[in-house]
Amino acid sequence: MRIRAIEKKDLNAMFELCSQSEISNLIDCSYPASKEELVNFLEKTADKADEKHFAIVNSDDEFEGLCCLRHINTSENRAALSIIVKPDVYTKGYAWFGMVETLKYGFNTLGLEQIYWCVQKDNQKALRFFRKHGFNTLDKDIPKIIVKQFGNSEDLVWFAVLKNDDYENIALSRKTIADCSIIKIKTIPTIEAGALSFFEATHDIPFDIKRIYFISQVPEGARRGFHAHKKLKQLLFCPYGKIQLVLDTGEKGASREEITLNDPSIGIVIDKPVWREMLWLEKNSVLVVAASDFYTEDDYLRNYDDFIRYINSEKS
Repeated sequence: MRIRAIEKKDLNAMFELCSQSEISNLIDCSYPASKEELVNFLEKTADKADEKHFAIVNSDDEFEGLCCLRHINTSENRAALSIIVKPDVYTKGYAWFGMVETLKYGFNTLGLEQIYWCVQKDNQKALRFFRKHGFNTLDKDIPKIIVKQFGNSEDLVWFAVLKNDDYENIALSRKTIADCSIIKIKTIPTIEAGALSFFEATHDIPFDIKRIYFISQVPEGARRGFHAHKKLKQLLFCPYGKIQLVLDTGEKGASREEITLNDPSIGIVIDKPVWREMLWLEKNSVLVVAASDFYTEDDYLRNYDDFIRYINSEKS
């Protein structure tokens, strides 16, 4: 499957899709109601800077759905997302594929910073789809100019994604790294006002928090860490910038694992002795650590050979 520009051969299937009752009443389906008007619409929007429309097609280049960016605002670096697919491919991955590719186009090609969309509250199928893929609903503080674009309806649920968010769920799909859990930190995005992320001790992470510290003002290319802990449990995340985290369990023959932290909503829970190293991929990136206990030097293993000996002694 892939996305491409809409072609004339797509018009019949596109018209049929947009005419279906379960599709035509969706908030993000505003295509013309006749084939003639549809042809004119596509011709007029082909070169428009504030709209980009794509066909989602299968391996035989057959039309399966539509995805687009509307209300593209290059001064505010944002746009609205719309996506609809044929009902007979709902469970075949076309909607998710089209959405990810459209987000990539918006962020990587157009240079946008935020993409938002909305669905009607009674559209439970769409709500389940977006929530299943980790998207959080926005709070009620939506800019009036954006709400007006969708008719000022109070029956809408809003979503948004920022450029550096892990919207492909690459990190979360791994679930673990070096026997440590990868978690999604609860995040509430707000259009024009960033996002609020939070976690609660014993609810969202498996320990109480006695200490929080952060590492900042680190030059690009610098490395830190080079230690493990005997008993301390920690949550590590990067609220700003990009940091490569390297974790090593000390197991014989097991290669070290690494993950890039550049999404504030992705955290790593280290609750066992694991050797860690951090590489700052961008200047002034910030690493935040929530720890289960107060600072104790005796809990540190600062030499890798000592770490290996400790791991082996714990097994015996």
